[in-house]
Amino acid sequence: MTTTNLLVAIKNIITNPITNLTGHYNSSSNRVNSEGEALENYIKNIFCGTVNTTDENQRNQVFSKHFSYLGNQNNPPDIMIRGGDAIEVKKMESNSSGIALNSSYPKDVLYANSPMLTEECKACETWTQKDLLYSIGVAPKGKLNSLWFVYGDCYAANKSIYEKIKNAISDGIQTLPDIEFAETKELGRVNRVDPLGITYLRIRGMWHIENPSKVFQYVAPQLNAGFSLYALLLEGKYNSFPQADRSMIEQLNISGFSITKVKIKSPNNPATLLDARLISFEELK
Repeated sequence: MTTTNLLVAIKNIITNPITNLTGHYNSSSNRVNSEGEALENYIKNIFCGTVNTTDENQRNQVFSKHFSYLGNQNNPPDIMIRGGDAIEVKKMESNSSGIALNSSYPKDVLYANSPMLTEECKACETWTQKDLLYSIGVAPKGKLNSLWFVYGDCYAANKSIYEKIKNAISDGIQTLPDIEFAETKELGRVNRVDPLGITYLRIRGMWHIENPSKVFQYVAPQLNAGFSLYALLLEGKYNSFPQADRSMIEQLNISGFSITKVKIKSPNNPATLLDARLISFEELK
């Protein structure tokens, strides 16, 4: 059973917004070493309602209740909700910046058989696929200006689109004559490049995707806000959340908060429009 979800997290943000991330975490027992780590900690805490919890043991127990997996920088995802969504956290410097996904192409959903996942992630609970929630924060110098939550099926095409390109490049490289290749999860690896056989070449993909503030400007134009929150999800996903959580979020009466039905372009065919919900919160300057 899902123990927390996006609607719970949104309610926790707008009823107790904290935008000075590094200041908040470095003044508590949960000290951080980077702005990116501060954002990831914030995301974990808003899903668990522990933003102001200073007792680390207590916080860890709540995390263990709600999360089945907490990842690392080299392997997606960053967070997996027990029985719920997977979450990938990205920290940006501006709304115009593209998002670096490194060797992992954009994903509409997360599959348990993905070669990018650790064995611990695959075995942390019984699952075959999870909805993937991208959490993208614009936080220059640790100050959170805006936060986007967008589900992968609103944002990324089917995996076959990306794998077609990836496989074409990888297969093409391997047709080069007189080159010794090795097994790799990357696009390719060439061994024994030099006469001594001591140099090897790693061929890596560096995937990027446009910022959702740019991609979805046609449904979520940015206002001159002090802090802004946007969440985009398909209508079916919204209706899959517990009725109690939907009623809770719909009954919030806070200035700058709204839930709107919108139509968005399908990532697989822009001529097709999908029914979606845009949840927004904007603090005007």
